[in-house]
Amino acid sequence: MADLAIVIDDSFNDPHAELWFSEPAGFTALPLAELLPSPDSGAADDLRAAATPLLDAFPEGGARRHFIAQFATAQRLLAALRETGTVHCSVGLHRDDVGDVAVVGGRGPLFSLFTISWRDTGVAPRGVTAARAVTSADGHARIEFAELPCGPVTFGETASVPAPGSGLPRRPLLQLHAYLPHPDCRRLAVLTLTTTAPERRDEYRAILRLIAESVSFENPLGNAGDGA
Repeated sequence: MADLAIVIDDSFNDPHAELWFSEPAGFTALPLAELLPSPDSGAADDLRAAATPLLDAFPEGGARRHFIAQFATAQRLLAALRETGTVHCSVGLHRDDVGDVAVVGGRGPLFSLFTISWRDTGVAPRGVTAARAVTSADGHARIEFAELPCGPVTFGETASVPAPGSGLPRRPLLQLHAYLPHPDCRRLAVLTLTTTAPERRDEYRAILRLIAESVSFENPLGNAGDGA
């Protein structure tokens, strides 16, 4: 069995971090701050400098305009996520190797989106808060309560189709949620894994549980003042 490679992101040492976690292979974090800079900031200049070589690689015309439009749409979607309390966002890309993989041409890649958001809650025991998170919202299915190393957590699923004008393809979406109350009993970390492959529900649910099991509300290495 090959050794498992663990990569520690620079954000691990963020002094303002309030939650630590690990992601399995296949996920790439999106730098929200760098992709959504203030218009007149140095970060905006850095983004323009990074994007210029890519834009220059496109010939003038429809392809270039399409790329710019797609990039602007992605920024709007990320901004909407951040406005709702999202502090982390990753894109997952995995090979569909479940079932009959001997199909001519192979199977296409599976895309997913993983986010972590904070939600304020009323003061209550953590188990109560975790239970309320899934019972107070409509449409949750396959609800499960568990005790993980970080404390109580509830899991649930919802299914939907993106609204017209959202910029997303109108394909069925499966959203898997994990609700983890913070030890201060005043807020909730919401882990959400979204996929357009509902037929891979069990595999994605296993991925979300794996991530939730890695969550810690204290620096796992015990370095005071460090975080991610």
